[in-house]
Amino acid sequence: MKREKRRIPIGYYIIPNLLTTASMFSGFLGMLWAIGGKFYLAALAILVSCVFDGLDGKVARLTKASSDFGIQMDSLADLIAFGATPALTLYLWQLHIFGRLGIAICFLFLACGALRLARFNLMAMRKDVYDPHFFMGLPIPAAACFLATFIIFCRGLGVDEVVGHKIIAAFCLASVFALALLMVSRVKYYSFKDMGVFRARPFTSSVAVVLLFVLVGSAPTLIPFLFFFCYVLSGPIYSYLYLPLHHSRPLLRGLARRKSS
Repeated sequence: MKREKRRIPIGYYIIPNLLTTASMFSGFLGMLWAIGGKFYLAALAILVSCVFDGLDGKVARLTKASSDFGIQMDSLADLIAFGATPALTLYLWQLHIFGRLGIAICFLFLACGALRLARFNLMAMRKDVYDPHFFMGLPIPAAACFLATFIIFCRGLGVDEVVGHKIIAAFCLASVFALALLMVSRVKYYSFKDMGVFRARPFTSSVAVVLLFVLVGSAPTLIPFLFFFCYVLSGPIYSYLYLPLHHSRPLLRGLARRKSS
C-alpha cells in the first residue's frame, strides 16, 4: 500500500509569508523615515528587515512549507527592503551632493541587487549547480546591512545627522559602487547554512555566541559594522587568495616529488 503524503496545514504556508510581508513593511517604513530625514531609524528598519528575512526561510524549512510562490515573494520583498530602501537612504543622506553621479550609483546598486536576486533564484532551481555552502556574489541583505551599520556607526561618532559630509559621502559612494559590483560578481561568500560545525561542538558554539553578545554589548555601533565589513572582504580574500593557493599546493607537491625522484 502506498503511504499517503502528509497534508501540510494551510497555516504553515501563511506564517513564512507573513514574516516576508513584515520584512517588506519594515523596508517601506525605512523609506518613509529616510524621506523624513530620520536616517538612523531607516538604518534600523533595514536591520529589522534582515531579521525577518532570515526567519521566514528558517520557518519555511522547519515546517516543510517551502513553495515557489514564497520564493518569488521573498525576492520581491528583498528588492524593496535591501535594494530600494538603502539606495534611497544613502542618496538622501550623503550621495545627493554628487548630483547625477549619486543618482546613477544608487540606481546601479538597485539594479545589481535585482540581477543578483534573479540569478540566485535560477541557481536555486538548478540543484546540479547550486552549492548551499556558498553564495555566488555578495548577498543583497549583507550589502544592505553593511550600509545600515555604517549609518549607525556614524551615529556613534556623532556625525549621523551630518548631511553631505565630503569624507563620509566619498566613502559611501565608493562603498555603494563596490557593493553593487560584488553582488553581480562570481566571488564566493560563505552562506552559514552548514550547521554541522555548531552541532558537533555545541559547548564551544555556545561560548562563541556569549562572547559575540558581549562584544556587541560593549560597542553596539562598531562591532556590527566591523562584522559586515569583514564579511564583505571575506569573499574576495577567499576567492582570489585562498582558493588559488589551495589549488596550487597539490601542484607544488607534485613538482617537489618529481625533483626528489
